[in-house]
Amino acid sequence: MLTDEQTSPEQFAALRAMTGARRLQLAERLYWSARKMKAAGLRSQHPDWPEPRLDDEVRRIFSHARS
Repeated sequence: MLTDEQTSPEQFAALRAMTGARRLQLAERLYWSARKMKAAGLRSQHPDWPEPRLDDEVRRIFSHARS
């Protein structure tokens, strides 16, 4: 979240209304979207890398990620 962004009461209410399964589903979609964005960034930085190398690098980056 950017420093000037705040979660609105409506956003909190929407999240609280969701089931745990739905929140987990959304978290999983966010995770895979982040991996796709990271792969796209690496692909633009290293256009000569073959897909298996990109996949390996994304896997390495995410396996060492910290929150």
